[in-house]
Amino acid sequence: MTSTAISGARMLSVGTALPDKVVTNHDLEQMVDTSHQWIVERSGIHERRIGGSTSGLAAEAAQMAIERSGVDPASIDLLILATTSPDRQVPATASTVQELLGLRCGAMDLNAACSGFVYGLIAAHGFIQMGHSRILVIGAETLSRLTDWTDRSTCILFADGAGAAIIEKTDGPGDLHGWHVDSNGALEEALFCDFDDKIQMAGQAIFKNAVLAMENAARKSLEMANLSPDAIDLVVPHQANVRIVEASCKRLGIPYEKASMVIHKTGNTSSASIPLALEDAWTQGRVNKGDNLLLVGFGAGMTSAAAVITWDGI
Repeated sequence: MTSTAISGARMLSVGTALPDKVVTNHDLEQMVDTSHQWIVERSGIHERRIGGSTSGLAAEAAQMAIERSGVDPASIDLLILATTSPDRQVPATASTVQELLGLRCGAMDLNAACSGFVYGLIAAHGFIQMGHSRILVIGAETLSRLTDWTDRSTCILFADGAGAAIIEKTDGPGDLHGWHVDSNGALEEALFCDFDDKIQMAGQAIFKNAVLAMENAARKSLEMANLSPDAIDLVVPHQANVRIVEASCKRLGIPYEKASMVIHKTGNTSSASIPLALEDAWTQGRVNKGDNLLLVGFGAGMTSAAAVITWDGI
C-alpha cells in the first residue's frame, strides 16, 4: 500500500548507542567452527557489540538525539520504539524508555523486525499529520539474548545497539517525499524466534527474497517521490549482509559507494541498523542539507520498507 498524503515534518537529529563489549570474528573462532575470513566473505562483518538492555540502549541513543536537537523533552508528544527484542513481554519497553528519559507522552513498541525503524519513521509522519508536533523514533535491539551462540550460521550475524531520531512538524512540505511498506507472511518461517527460544534462520531464502524486497520497496518509494535512482545522494540500508546490499544497489542502478555501511563494526542490529548507519554517515560529513536519502530495509515477516527523504536536520 502507498499513499500520496505526505506530512509536513522533518528529521531533526539522530543519536546512537552501542554496548562496550566487542566480540570479534577471532573471538567466535574460539566458540564455533568458523573463521574470520569465512565470516567476512559471506557477511562483511569483522566485529559486533554485545550487552546492555534494550531499554537502556534506547534511552542512551534517544538522549543523544534530544541533546543534539536542542528541543525541550517536554515538547515530545509520542515515543515509538521499534524492536524485536523487548525487555519484557508486557509492558511495552517504550514505557520503560519513557520513564528513563523522564518524558510524559504516548509510548508504544512497534515490531516490524529489521524494517522497524523505517516503519516507525513513516508512522511518525502520519501522527504529525494528525496533529502531533514532535515524535521520538527509536530502533533498539539486544539480539544477543535471542542468539544461539553454538549455531555458527546465526551467532556470527546478530548483535546489540540502538539509534534514535527526533521528527518534528514543519510549516513547509516536509522531508518525506516517498515511502513504501510491505510484508510477505508466507516467508515468516525463513527467520523467526519462538517465545523462550533462539533465532532460527534459512539463510538462502532470506538472501534471495531480501534483495527482491529491498528493490521493490525502494522503487515504489522513488516512484512516489518522482525521483530516479541517480537522484539519490546516499543509500542507508539495513545492515544484514554486504552482499545483499551490493546486489540491491546493482539492481537499482545506484553505485554501492553511495551506501552507508557500518556492518563491519556493528553486525546485524535489526531495527537499530538503519539509524546507526545514518548517524555514522552524518558524523563523517556524508550527509548535508538538501541531500536525497534512501532509507531501505527488510526483515523477518518478511517485512520491507523504504523512505525517500531530503535531509533537513541539524
